[in-house]
Amino acid sequence: MDRAGCPERRSLLAGGLAGAVAALAGCSSTRAASLARAASPTAGASPGERPTTPATAFARLMEGNKRWVGGDLQHPDRDPDRRQLVAQEQEPFGAVLSCIDSRVPPELLFDTGLGDLYVMRTGGEAVGPVVTGSVEYGPMTSGTPLVVILGHQRCGAVKAAYTSLRDGKPLPGNLQAIVEALEPAYRQAVREGGTDPVETMARAQVKLTAADLRSNQDLAPLVRKGALAVVGAYYSLDTGKVEVLAGAPGG
Repeated sequence: MDRAGCPERRSLLAGGLAGAVAALAGCSSTRAASLARAASPTAGASPGERPTTPATAFARLMEGNKRWVGGDLQHPDRDPDRRQLVAQEQEPFGAVLSCIDSRVPPELLFDTGLGDLYVMRTGGEAVGPVVTGSVEYGPMTSGTPLVVILGHQRCGAVKAAYTSLRDGKPLPGNLQAIVEALEPAYRQAVREGGTDPVETMARAQVKLTAADLRSNQDLAPLVRKGALAVVGAYYSLDTGKVEVLAGAPGG
């Protein structure tokens, strides 16, 4: 998916990757050891270790969400020492593509901290070449083992796109680009039917986006060899719980 712009990105990765990555994100060969020492002890990885596999990264996020739901927050990696540590280099263990909705902040609902996650946010998790490239950045340049596509309950962007497509009335300005990006999810929701088509469309958007990223030409090799998992998930505004829709990694 989103092939536009891929040749340039692949050229960047093929030629001079080390210099480009160092300039953009402060990547270095010593980064893993230093960040591992500062990581907070949580489920899915040994105390003091940064998760390095899809399963341990996923476990850490889901344990953080469990704390969020129960109100037993640790607020890890949010002190001056952590800020100083990641000022020069970073190695997030996960990447999250979520909606712009103000009620769905990934760092909070997974109880993570500074330098733990790459986060991309677009209306309804709409994707395009720049967004796809941003999602690919962590896995392709620093070994980030987990990508989560996070939709949510009562998504205003999905509702607006659904209404626009149903009624044949384009939205003004660049909002129409979101509508166009969500059209495949709309078509799937229409096929599936159900009592709440907007909810069906929101879930379809998550699953379609995760499947497309999981199988695209750049991420698919990492998925096949078990170095990356692309998970589709759904957040309840009512309970705070993250529900996994597809792609949860094994042990």
